[in-house]
Amino acid sequence: MRTLLGDLLAHRLALAPEGALGKRLYDVLQCAIQDGSIATGSRLPATRDLAQDLSVSRNTVLAAYEQLQSEGYLQTRTGSGTFVCDALPETMPDAGEIPVSASRPFNFVRLSSRGSRLLTRSGAGPHQWGAFMPGVPDVSHMPHDIWRKIHLRLSRRMPVEALSYSGHGGCVQLQQALADYLRVIRSLNCTPDQILVTAGTHQSLDLLAKMLCDPGDRAWVEEPGYWGIRNVLAVNGIELLPTAVDEQGMMLPDISGDARPPRLICVTPSHQYPLGSVMSLQRRHQLLELAKRVGSWVVEDDYDGEFRFSDSPIPALQGLAPDAPVIYLGTFSKTLYPGLRLSYMVVPKPLAARMKMAHSELYRGGNGLVQLTLAEFIREGHYAAHVRKMRQLYSRRRAELVRVIQDSLGEAFIAQQSNAGLHLILSLPDNIDDVALSAELEQNGVLTRPLSAYYLLGTTRRGLLLGYACVDEQQMAEKFAPILACLRRRLNPQGTPCDGA
Repeated sequence: MRTLLGDLLAHRLALAPEGALGKRLYDVLQCAIQDGSIATGSRLPATRDLAQDLSVSRNTVLAAYEQLQSEGYLQTRTGSGTFVCDALPETMPDAGEIPVSASRPFNFVRLSSRGSRLLTRSGAGPHQWGAFMPGVPDVSHMPHDIWRKIHLRLSRRMPVEALSYSGHGGCVQLQQALADYLRVIRSLNCTPDQILVTAGTHQSLDLLAKMLCDPGDRAWVEEPGYWGIRNVLAVNGIELLPTAVDEQGMMLPDISGDARPPRLICVTPSHQYPLGSVMSLQRRHQLLELAKRVGSWVVEDDYDGEFRFSDSPIPALQGLAPDAPVIYLGTFSKTLYPGLRLSYMVVPKPLAARMKMAHSELYRGGNGLVQLTLAEFIREGHYAAHVRKMRQLYSRRRAELVRVIQDSLGEAFIAQQSNAGLHLILSLPDNIDDVALSAELEQNGVLTRPLSAYYLLGTTRRGLLLGYACVDEQQMAEKFAPILACLRRRLNPQGTPCDGA
């Protein structure tokens, strides 16, 4: 059987100009070494083996090897074979010649204006796991054994459509499973054909921005709000209108008169990010009435909708009224694990077919086996059971973090917010720089997010977002100790320096 190197050299020999076979073989070998196709330090086949691969005489190969060895490209090692030299002749300075300094690196990269704006507003950090990173679930409790068994069972009988590009907006089995689940758990009005599976909420938003908005269109976004929503919309040329949030959710501005209505109204009604308020039922109805009246689309990001620890969850906006102008966004990043990169949209029926066609054109659906596995995982009840288990776990961890803060700092440091989600806000005095405090904590291995960074228009409010989901209850006080030490130093400048202990 011909080796990969034999295939490479045979192909290049066939393309080489006419001439003596020995010279042509020497040329293609030298070129392959110079362009890195044959790596420095690698072992070449024995002359007899390569001759057989190329259907040439051994003497032809031997002559090419000897010529390359004499020029410093190859070296022989007794008992080991022939190897490409670690340093090639063209990389070594001539004798007596002063080495020339390396050429200046290429630094003429020019980003687009929107690309530059995106990077300056970026909120994604280099570290995405650890205490007290907000928005991160405890991935160690994922039932991998159950998942693996389903995955292996399905992989033995893979349907052809699961191995090709998806033209249906996702695996039809997953769409059916999601429709059944959402109708029961979140009171949605939906059928499987309304569900579009995407590679994350950011992709969902990007598709919506491209299909429903023109550059210059407006979008209401929560103030404070999630940086990811703002950045995806802004990079698509949409004008952002930060809209204040109170304890009942987004406060609806008066758009009577000549005010140009928004094309999109982006809300997180189940658990506002980052403040944690839940949109009241009355305001939900007001929002739907306003959207219908002015012709806006409501983008409902059901953030942490599954993790409510007291009272019954309020039904999703999408299910409150028939034909509601709502596009519902859901994800498995918080309920299973972020690396799964699977989210979904529930779109109104008049939009569904066109959105799926656009998704196929722009992104090309895939991961058929993973989607099939998830569909079975939901259908067999494992998903609902896992969410119930994690809801109880996160409720205990939240209660423990609240207790630690109360015992060490007092009630005043706990912001009033709903008993839900995967994070809470540690309130800080207005004179403490939460950005600087968060940066100092990161140097000590503690991951937080400064509350002030979530405001577009600026704020005097200060705080830290503390994610408790991936912190064991038994370690909560220990993990909180560096925060307490740094905070006490700022509250008492004459105290001991923050040492992360």
